[in-house]
Amino acid sequence: MRFQTPLISARLIRRYKRFLADIALEDGSEVVAHCPNTGSMLGLCKPGSRIWVEPNTSPHKKLNFGWRLVDHGHGYFVGIDTSAANRIIKEALINRKISGLDCYDSFRSEVKYGTGSRVDFLLSKVSHKDIYLEVKSVTLMRKKGLAEFPDSPTDRGLKHLHELVRVVDMGHRAVLLFLIQRSDCKHFQIARDIDPAYAKVCDFALKKGVEIFCLSCQVSPYTIEVDKEVPFKI
Repeated sequence: MRFQTPLISARLIRRYKRFLADIALEDGSEVVAHCPNTGSMLGLCKPGSRIWVEPNTSPHKKLNFGWRLVDHGHGYFVGIDTSAANRIIKEALINRKISGLDCYDSFRSEVKYGTGSRVDFLLSKVSHKDIYLEVKSVTLMRKKGLAEFPDSPTDRGLKHLHELVRVVDMGHRAVLLFLIQRSDCKHFQIARDIDPAYAKVCDFALKKGVEIFCLSCQVSPYTIEVDKEVPFKI
């Protein structure tokens, strides 16, 4: 996924009200940027951090900048836009870059299923079981090299797990894909101390047959792309 507009460097002053961030541009001016992340962003909101933002010239948007990356230096970045995860995976599905899903020849996005839910992708192929694919964006790293999800309790994530279990009970395949929007992680695990209920239901979903995929990303101020499979620590 290539950013539509070239990103520019800035410094984070503070994040507040979840969707807002005060930032300082390189010319010294201070502006408000949109923060496209509903989570706690644990470990990513330190004042003074170098970040990358995307300028916006659309008259339909209230803010002129959107926060996209946290820059940890030495070529390590975190993509903080949770909405970007589906665009990244969609591109990877089109280019058949995800091992285990690359044999499916068609898919649809945002398909209604379950109880008032929409699955991120529904993959289909003749003589194959349909795959209901749910994507979760991962940004948390508390221990070097170890990505974790979630970064705060998630009722929505719990609902999705229950929906995927029902899909398996109906005879389909269900895949929960954790997309690690970081370039500095080699393993992944559920953050059990942050959301014990989510961890418990995730364990149950695995036993029922829900499949777990974990993928890292190559992240830069130009693109975010699926990189490779990451081991899941149960």
